[in-house]
Amino acid sequence: MSKPQLAKDIWLAALRTEGGAFRTALSSGVPLDAPVPSCPGWSLADLAWHVSQVYVYVTGHVARGVLDKPAPRSTDPRPEGVDAATAWTDAFTELVATLDAVDPELPAWNFAPQAKKASFWHRRMAHETVIHRWDAQMAGGLAEPIEARLASDNVTEVLDTWIPSGRRSGPTDRAGMIALHATDSDQVWYVRLRGAGIALLDTDTLLDSDEHHERATASGSASDLALALWGRVPFDTLLVSGDATLLRGLLA
Repeated sequence: MSKPQLAKDIWLAALRTEGGAFRTALSSGVPLDAPVPSCPGWSLADLAWHVSQVYVYVTGHVARGVLDKPAPRSTDPRPEGVDAATAWTDAFTELVATLDAVDPELPAWNFAPQAKKASFWHRRMAHETVIHRWDAQMAGGLAEPIEARLASDNVTEVLDTWIPSGRRSGPTDRAGMIALHATDSDQVWYVRLRGAGIALLDTDTLLDSDEHHERATASGSASDLALALWGRVPFDTLLVSGDATLLRGLLA
């Protein structure tokens, strides 16, 4: 199982790299009203506005030093006359400056069953940015894969943070063990679904005691695994054996 890297500089480096690629996608000549195939109904401008609002939300609460839940993030549509690319650039610049300055051990609210520290948001913003960088590039017809180490932790974040916090978009009525194999990083994640529950297991010697449980195995690059869990590519992009429908229970 991939273990999350907790060093602040790792996440900031990833955030800067992926943010730079996002910025390039916005300035590549692809019209901002071009559709984003991986985000149905959104244009590239809509995507940039969404990400900028996430950045503004995190910037506003990560350095407060308290565990109180902040006010909900704005989901208002982009106002008339607001340039989405400029809004994204301004929000990204402020986010990076804030995360660079904040102590990762500072108390900070988050939505997940994780330590309530600012370091949560260093990791979360790196992953938020890399997935939406991929989306932004897809508006131009071709997206680069996610770097293997970052993609491996992206898989872990889906399984240890996103789904356990109740943010699953797939079915919640399935049960069984699933093994995910990253062929380019020699890492394996074992996940047990029990209806609405999920357990991320850190041993490769587990047996499911209920013989009626279904099982599935999916293998591919760490990037393809991460993108599949986020619904960006179909699971048949991977090499799948067993009950392929079980994998839908892992959709973030």
